[in-house]
Amino acid sequence: MTDALERFLETGKDWQRVPVKGSPGIFVVKAPASRGRSASLLVEVNPVGEDGAPTKRRGLMLRRRDELERFRRLLEDKRLEEVLDAIERLNPASEEGGEALEI
Repeated sequence: MTDALERFLETGKDWQRVPVKGSPGIFVVKAPASRGRSASLLVEVNPVGEDGAPTKRRGLMLRRRDELERFRRLLEDKRLEEVLDAIERLNPASEEGGEALEI
């Protein structure tokens, strides 16, 4: 795995996204070099649809394992579910639902 990642870091294009084989929704992304930092790799977590394509334009980008642990704690917070439930009740129905508002 390390060899493949090293090759991708050397030859990949800036912001190129490649899927991790056997793990739908997990991608490796090459971040470009900036003033004080050389090019690096990120892990993007982005759910995929039935066609295998990411469902969001950009997913959750992680650079280190400790970031993953912090997001896990946040995602397990019961309050997050409560807030999402409230938002779902307030947001208009999506087009998929076919519900239209009369104005």
